[in-house]
Amino acid sequence: MTSVAIGIFDGVHRGHQEILSEAAKHGPVTVLTFHPHPTSIFAPERTPSALVNLDDRIALLKAHGASEVVVLPFTREFASKSPDDFIAEVLVERLGATHVTVGANFTFGFKAAGNVQYLHERAHGFEVSAVQLEENRGSAISSSRIRTLIVDGDVERAGELLGRSFYLRGPVVHGEKRGRTIGYPTANIGLADNATIPADGVYAGWLTVGEIRWAAAISIGTNPTFPGVRGRQVEAYAVDQVGLDLYDQEAKLEFVWRLRDTLKFDSLDELLVQMALDCEQTRKLILQS
Repeated sequence: MTSVAIGIFDGVHRGHQEILSEAAKHGPVTVLTFHPHPTSIFAPERTPSALVNLDDRIALLKAHGASEVVVLPFTREFASKSPDDFIAEVLVERLGATHVTVGANFTFGFKAAGNVQYLHERAHGFEVSAVQLEENRGSAISSSRIRTLIVDGDVERAGELLGRSFYLRGPVVHGEKRGRTIGYPTANIGLADNATIPADGVYAGWLTVGEIRWAAAISIGTNPTFPGVRGRQVEAYAVDQVGLDLYDQEAKLEFVWRLRDTLKFDSLDELLVQMALDCEQTRKLILQS
C-alpha cells in the first residue's frame, strides 16, 4: 500500500499537517511535492517568498509522518502534462499509489485542468481523499496568509497557524561588529534571496547553533541610530552569553514574540538603555513560556 499526499507544503503548516494525518490513515505516507514553486516558472515576478527552504520542508514533512518525500522538478515540460498523463505516469507508474490525499482546492495538469472531482473520476487503482482547508479564527489556514502575518511582524499569529514558531536559517556572517563594542555582540544571519523576513523590529525568541539553543533578542532593520546607508540586517544577541564565536556556522532563529518597532535613538546611551530592557523582557518571556 502506498498512500500519497500531494502539495507544495510550503511551511508545513497546520492545514498541511491535517492532510498528512488523513493520508496516514491509509498506509505509509509518500509525500509528492514540487520545486521550485510553480509560479517561478510562469510568473517569476509574482513568486512568493519561501516559509522554509527545501531541506527544511522535507525534514518537517518527515517529522509530521511522511515515510518518504519525492520532490519533482517543476519545469515547463512537467507543467505541460495533461491531467491524465500526471495520473498515469506519476501517481500510478512511478509511485504506485493506492490512496491519494490532497487539499480540497488541489489542481493539477496543463493549465490546472484537473481538480479533485477529476481525480475521483479518473482514479485507476487508488482511492481519493480531499481535505477541507483547516480554519483559524474564521479564515482558512494557508501559506499566503502566514506569509502576510510574518511580513507584517505578527509572528505570534503566524506561529499559531504553523503549529510552531516561525524561523529563519542561514550562516553567521561578518557584520559591522558594532555590537561587540557596545556590549551586545550579535550574530548576523545571511539569508537566501527568497526568504520570508519579518517586519523591521525587535523580537524575542531563540538562537540555535549546532546542538545549543540560547534565548535571544533579535533585531531586523537598518540600525537607524547610527549614520550611514546600509541594507536590512537580521541579527541576534544570545542573552547573557559572552565569548561566542559563531562565524560561518549555520544558525536558526526562532521568532516567538514581537517586542517593539525599530526606533532611532538620539544617543548611544538611550539605545543601550532600551537594549537592556529588550533583553530583560526576553528573559521574562522565555521563563514564562
